[in-house]
Amino acid sequence: MALITEEIKAQAEFYTGDEMCQVKSKCLLTDIGLPNGLLPLKDMEECGYVRETGFVWLKQKKKTDHKFEKIGRQASYAPEITAQVEQGKIKKLTGVKTKELLVWVSLSEIYLNDPPNGKITFKSPTGLFRSFPVSAFEIEEEVKDVSKNKDVKEAGASVEVKEA
Repeated sequence: MALITEEIKAQAEFYTGDEMCQVKSKCLLTDIGLPNGLLPLKDMEECGYVRETGFVWLKQKKKTDHKFEKIGRQASYAPEITAQVEQGKIKKLTGVKTKELLVWVSLSEIYLNDPPNGKITFKSPTGLFRSFPVSAFEIEEEVKDVSKNKDVKEAGASVEVKEA
């Protein structure tokens, strides 16, 4: 794990508190073109992003396990997660593991396939990788459109409107 120093924090966009960190982590993922449900962390204490270098850190109170239901895969998130981010890619990832058969495998890289084909690839430090549909990692968020009394569901770039 990387040590987050005061020097790094001084260069970063730095946030504390679960609610603010949840919003900022989803915004970051969306800004770099990745699905907003990729890092489903709980009880976040702080997060930060150094734009010049792409360095990101996320801290939560304790380890979190999450099952991505659409693909039937389990993931584990350590109390501290660090990475380097760039458009469509997370590199030098620490603190994230996925379960393959009966073994937990660390992830080191997550990226969208190029050319775009609707798939996202997860790579381990040993070179093993798996690709899944991007839609499996998107969170649909309900947004109230009060002007027309409609419920609007947003999932990444697609928007679904339902009459209320």
